[in-house]
Amino acid sequence: MPTALITGITGQDGQYLAEHLHGEGYRVVGLITGQRNPRSETMAADLPYVELVPGDLADLASLIAALEYTQPDEVYNLGAISFVALSFKQPELTANVTGLGVLRLLEAIRLVGGVNNPIRFYQASSSEMFGKVRETPQNELTPLHPRSPYGSAKVFGHNTTVNYRESYGLYACSGILFNHESPRRGLEFVTRKVTNAVARIKLGLQDEVALGNLDAKRDWGFAGDYVQAMHLMLSQPEPDDYVIATGQTHAVRDFVQLAFAAAGIDDWERYVRIDPRFFRPAEVDLLVGDASKAASELGWEPQMSFEELVTSMVTNDIEIERRKLK
Repeated sequence: MPTALITGITGQDGQYLAEHLHGEGYRVVGLITGQRNPRSETMAADLPYVELVPGDLADLASLIAALEYTQPDEVYNLGAISFVALSFKQPELTANVTGLGVLRLLEAIRLVGGVNNPIRFYQASSSEMFGKVRETPQNELTPLHPRSPYGSAKVFGHNTTVNYRESYGLYACSGILFNHESPRRGLEFVTRKVTNAVARIKLGLQDEVALGNLDAKRDWGFAGDYVQAMHLMLSQPEPDDYVIATGQTHAVRDFVQLAFAAAGIDDWERYVRIDPRFFRPAEVDLLVGDASKAASELGWEPQMSFEELVTSMVTNDIEIERRKLK
């Protein structure tokens, strides 16, 4: 039975990846930060087969200890300060966890793994690294121009992964994932903020939703599809980096309109208020990925459409809010 260690196990990607790997016959171990982490109980209830071990991307010693105890065949680094808006308010914390955390984890793998116990490593890179894009669509060779502390930290982690692969011969891959959502997305992210607000407006629990730039365009896919690409990357003979995307772009406005329509609300504009507080200091206007390399080399393609994704999120949030009323 192979063993996989996942950082960021409590996030949407961590949960979907844990389910996928468990279905593939893996022993799944999740790294969790802090004593009595409140998410531990939720994980035990929802994913009882996941073993939790303590560790922190800001602490090298804890990562070494987790690797020595777990003895994983594969490590998936999904842990990060991943909310872009927060990265502008806490740039140092973002750099320390999202950027230097990758360096610490790779160094721990180098020290614990070695030639006799090779550990395969996956780094969750991000389309936010492209930022002010130099070409459209973006692929593995597109120059990076991040527009946030989060994007900058992800660039550091991405380049460090390449460096450890080339310098020490580690099996280290980066998946450059474009925006991917699900009903498990955190409420702080704009997509889930929208679908939750739509659900509450539908049920008469909320009057409006305040949003920022409706014209920003993103390439949105389903997180459950994207985690399968992560596993495929670590199943190849040689490590490499891959863009994972749908190749289609939609404006935030499109997402909002479709979300309200999924709830049977046509006049969506009357419920949306534009709030300047939600505009970024430096905007990323357009992201759309070219995943042809992943298609040809990994055999990966997205399965869920944009419309199906938005509808599933709205339906789930309506059910959650209804349960609260009982």
